[in-house]
Amino acid sequence: MAISAFAVKVPSAEPLIGDLRQRFDATTKLGVPAHITVLVPFMDPRHITPAVLDRAQHALNRVAAFSFSLGRVARFPATAYLAPEPPEPFIAMTQALVDVFPDFQPYGGEHQGVVPHLTVAHGNSSEADAAAAELQERLDAFGGIHADCASVVLIENSTGRWEELHVFHLARADTLARDD
Repeated sequence: MAISAFAVKVPSAEPLIGDLRQRFDATTKLGVPAHITVLVPFMDPRHITPAVLDRAQHALNRVAAFSFSLGRVARFPATAYLAPEPPEPFIAMTQALVDVFPDFQPYGGEHQGVVPHLTVAHGNSSEADAAAAELQERLDAFGGIHADCASVVLIENSTGRWEELHVFHLARADTLARDD
């Protein structure tokens, strides 16, 4: 089934975690870059029209561009991830999109709430344990990752590989404040 998703790409994380993602996260082999998911699943790419893109941009206009850091390792049972600080802008983007597209709940409604995260390892708990330990050593040695979020990408998988479909640029904070 074809699927799409909104994500924030984090290329500055690749030097620290790229090899771990290659070893422990199968989505890297499908073209998924280091990212923080904003909303998945989203609609079939064949149904994404210019009007849908406009509605998504309008929703994302509620959140201004921001800086964040990734300096804390956290876990779900079979996943090791980096937790962004602050998490609130990511949650706000997810909520804005859900407000406009209520048929598309985060993770299909499988989980309570939204936990922004950059997956490093996913699949089983022993691999996630190993990845989390190695990731913590790297953070201790090199420090956290600092990044800016100035855009959100809409990616799609209709061929077995994830491809970028559209980029939504976020407003600058000073511009958004004037528009209020």
